[in-house]
Amino acid sequence: MNYTGLTEKDREEMLKAIGLSSMDGLFNVIPESLKSNSFKFPEGLTEWEVLQRIKLLAGKNKVERMCFLGGGMYDHIIPAAVDFLASRSEFVTSYTPYQPECSQGTLQSLFEFQTMMCRLTGMEVSNASMYDGATALAESALMAIRITDRKKIIVDEGVNPLYRGVLKTYLKSHSINLEEIPVEADVPDMEFIISRIDNETGAFIIQIPNFFGSVFDYYRIAEVLHKNGALLIVVSYPMALGLIKPPGEMGADIVVGDGQSLGIPMQFGGPSFGFITTRREYMRNLPGRIVGETVDTEGRRGFVLTLQAREQHIRRQKATSNICSNQNLCALRALFYLSLAGSSGFGEVALRNHQNAEYLKSKFEGVMGVSVWNRSDTFNEFVIELPLDAIKVIPGMIENKVLPGIPLGCFYKGFEKRMLVTVTEKRTRAEIDYYAAILEAVLWK
Repeated sequence: MNYTGLTEKDREEMLKAIGLSSMDGLFNVIPESLKSNSFKFPEGLTEWEVLQRIKLLAGKNKVERMCFLGGGMYDHIIPAAVDFLASRSEFVTSYTPYQPECSQGTLQSLFEFQTMMCRLTGMEVSNASMYDGATALAESALMAIRITDRKKIIVDEGVNPLYRGVLKTYLKSHSINLEEIPVEADVPDMEFIISRIDNETGAFIIQIPNFFGSVFDYYRIAEVLHKNGALLIVVSYPMALGLIKPPGEMGADIVVGDGQSLGIPMQFGGPSFGFITTRREYMRNLPGRIVGETVDTEGRRGFVLTLQAREQHIRRQKATSNICSNQNLCALRALFYLSLAGSSGFGEVALRNHQNAEYLKSKFEGVMGVSVWNRSDTFNEFVIELPLDAIKVIPGMIENKVLPGIPLGCFYKGFEKRMLVTVTEKRTRAEIDYYAAILEAVLWK
């Protein structure tokens, strides 16, 4: 393996820091039965013959399973037109649009993307995308600190635990007091949260729907925060915004999230894109870049990079982020998806997600030992309570071609018997029926 710019001593120190003696240790989690030192090809094969053999081997990896996974990455239907448009050479090969005179197509597309994200979230300004939802959340926390000049951030533990992990990493070097509100139920304790807000609080971070899939009204929290000069940051699942009220109408100051559900396949967890939208008054604290509309010297409509916040573009001490790029192609996929769906079509897709999830809930009523943990309304995700550790159920479900959900004991102490289940518009009634039947069979075999 090539480590450009690293000496042998550098490599040894890096491995030592993570408790390994060699690179092979990185792959210890892979069973020996799945490892291979070679493809065992005979000598003298032509290029075409080698390609056919590799295709044959790769074909063995294709195992169709019904996906009920979620928790930030979702198995939605993607119209074929999205793939076709995104594969056009002018999008695939485009780079940062530094020269507006030869980048009008890319700039206009990103401008329209920003417009759609503002309409979706109910906010006034959007940047031209971030790396992913987790970094968007972390950047929004730094943004709130700059705006309020305070050092206390409160985050609800109902926020995606992977996002919170990135948030903690970001804030380590900033002397920030990060306070987590513990999870007691599927919705946060509003009174306890309000009791923790004071004049030292810079922002409160909440997720709607939260990691357990529950939807609730947080307008009262927003009012208390604003009275204390603090901001409300909302992590949002964009597909859910086709059905629930936009965060901007519920008092949010900054809305962030991951756009994977908008026309991007799951593909082993990435790439995707993150988004940040906010109120106009906070525009100059947005990280990343913003595409703006203008006119040229002859009065013709045009598009330019209006604000560029990273250190490469402005004096280092005035940079709001060192995020070096964005996810143009992924963001454009979202633009294509939203344009194809339209407002009514997007709402219909969101409604189908909700209906399918409610149908699976009803099926669990007939499965012995299984109950829905959520007591509040949900969108397309919810938590089920099982009679045994959720991790023990998963192998049997996978054997029957079902990816059943996320065992919550991996993230929350005391949640070992709970599993997060997600149902998108992609799942048929027959597949949902099959899920309930197989779960019962696995539990009571």
